[in-house]
Amino acid sequence: MKSYSAAVALAGFVSSVAAHGYITSPAPRLPGDGLKAACGDQVYNQQSSDHYGNVQGSIQNLQGDHPDCRIWQCKGVPFSDAGEVFSYTAGQVIPMTVEIRAPHDGVANVSVVKVSSDTVIGAPLISWDQYALTSSPLSEHPDWTSFDITMPDVSSECANAGDCVIQWYWNAASIDQTYEACIDFTMGGGSSGTVPASSASAAPATSATPKASSAPASSAPASSAPATSAAPTATVPASTPTPSSVEVVATPTATAGSGSDSTLPETFTIDSFITWLRANAGSDAANKVRRMVAARRAHPRAFEL
Repeated sequence: MKSYSAAVALAGFVSSVAAHGYITSPAPRLPGDGLKAACGDQVYNQQSSDHYGNVQGSIQNLQGDHPDCRIWQCKGVPFSDAGEVFSYTAGQVIPMTVEIRAPHDGVANVSVVKVSSDTVIGAPLISWDQYALTSSPLSEHPDWTSFDITMPDVSSECANAGDCVIQWYWNAASIDQTYEACIDFTMGGGSSGTVPASSASAAPATSATPKASSAPASSAPASSAPATSAAPTATVPASTPTPSSVEVVATPTATAGSGSDSTLPETFTIDSFITWLRANAGSDAANKVRRMVAARRAHPRAFEL
């Protein structure tokens, strides 16, 4: 006899699975009171206890209506939670360090993002079409966790604190988990005499990136972040509630059995399953599964084809 317990266990497992990654240097935004105000206590509690977690896990913990929660931008952590705001110049080389606590096959990039429009400025500063593979030890790929980026001239877009961020983005699509972290910075029109110590190593724009052959900027499609485009070609609008891939796995036949029956029907769609779960397990369990389904949608700036 089937019951809702397996589904509830799965929902809890997916939200608690810890595939981890976050920027450790330069100092990124960390969850604070701004995240709590924008996205609610549950999201704040989850991220403050483990800021290495994934975006989808935060979505599953959204409770109620939060119109100011921009969960796909910097994992919802707003500028009000910014710590240090770095001052960079065009052509400056910035050493970056990422901590990956658990690898999962995916793609990744680092880009300058215009906060107000949530769009990438220009092309990714560095990208990987294979990132954090479980089949290859992290020790064999130091370029996944320690690398340099060269700052483009974004002085006209990023003159003020809060205008832009450097965003590290890792998407492990096979397990539907996405990781983000953001660095706040400004860029004036000329040379800066007050570059923070953690970003003080400046170099010409032609400086090489470590192991560039394994992660050339050209590995991302040219359409991923055109300078004049509001979003990459492969984007899915943020308003899309559920991707087509979720609908495909739902059984497209009429629901068998009654929603009031505690036995799980042999065939069902996503909607009828959530209705059945609400009747047999309560609204909390049903809403959790509904949020899981919604979390499977693509990132608004997904750059892979």
